[in-house]
Amino acid sequence: MNPRIAYLFEGLTVRRVIAVTVICFCATIVSRAFFTNTFFELLLIALCIGYTSMLFFTIATNLHASAIPREGRQVLAIILGSFLGTILAGVIRGFNIGHMFTERLWGASMTMGLGIGVGCVVVAAAVLRERKARDEARLHRAEAERQQLEKNVLEARLQLMQAQVEPHFLFNTLANVQHLVETDTPAASKMLESLIQYLRAALPQMREATTTLGREVDMARAFLEIHRVRMGGRLDFSVSVPPDLRRAPFPPMMLISLVENALKHGVDPRCECSSVAVSAGIREGKLFVAVADTGAGIIPKAGGGVGLANIRERLKALHGPSARLTLEENAPSGVVASIEVPLPEGFDASPSQPQAKAA
Repeated sequence: MNPRIAYLFEGLTVRRVIAVTVICFCATIVSRAFFTNTFFELLLIALCIGYTSMLFFTIATNLHASAIPREGRQVLAIILGSFLGTILAGVIRGFNIGHMFTERLWGASMTMGLGIGVGCVVVAAAVLRERKARDEARLHRAEAERQQLEKNVLEARLQLMQAQVEPHFLFNTLANVQHLVETDTPAASKMLESLIQYLRAALPQMREATTTLGREVDMARAFLEIHRVRMGGRLDFSVSVPPDLRRAPFPPMMLISLVENALKHGVDPRCECSSVAVSAGIREGKLFVAVADTGAGIIPKAGGGVGLANIRERLKALHGPSARLTLEENAPSGVVASIEVPLPEGFDASPSQPQAKAA
């Protein structure tokens, strides 16, 4: 078929033919109450009108260059299809075409009227269904744009938070280094070395949307080392992350936020020594990263902080319902905060379980 006209017949599918056949069959059953013809005669008329109207309806729908709106073209196609289908049915039955518009005019008019009526109902249903589909598509596009906007806002908020937190943490650490230089030079050297490691891990990904778990763990380890120097014997920590998981993608600044939350709300309020344990593993095909402390436990301030709320919002924007942040009690004391994110397709790592408790 010539490609220039082939597009006019797009949509003549087997499914549409079956649908038209079913409609014609139902119309035949209804029309038995108005005509004396046999069932098969009425079915022949209905099929001729139905298939002819379907052909013209498809052409009218696909026709591009026309001054008539598509709905108008579709109605005209139904009228034309009913007219020609009625004539075709008469020819197949052996009627004289001239007699169809003289002696048999009433029957032919009734047949065309029924065809036009049923066809217009079908057109109306198709138009309503198409409008509903367009409205749903617009809603889906608007929802996708809204989610993308939320994601952009959250990323901008994260960058603003980084711009505010990083200098504050940096200045405090440098002030501690300055104090230790005068009182404990070896401790000052150790803190400065940990600060260098922290910056080396933090600076390359500070403005990225994603990074690796290994880089985040290195930053968390250096962060904990700095605070262990500051807090002395009040803090102990451990990091247990399988080497194969270090290359797994992970959202930036989330792990460090959990570690900072554990120190601020778990370890700092206690006078005795507390522990923080960072661990990672695979659970049900997802990357599972946990930060467990033996601090003060879950309190309203710790559970409803802005940092944790930001993490939840970012996880929702990045991964939807497939990612989550959970807080649990850690026996005998403390909190286990864990982040669960989907692994990329094709990522290969041996299944393992993260440590659930801090020693």
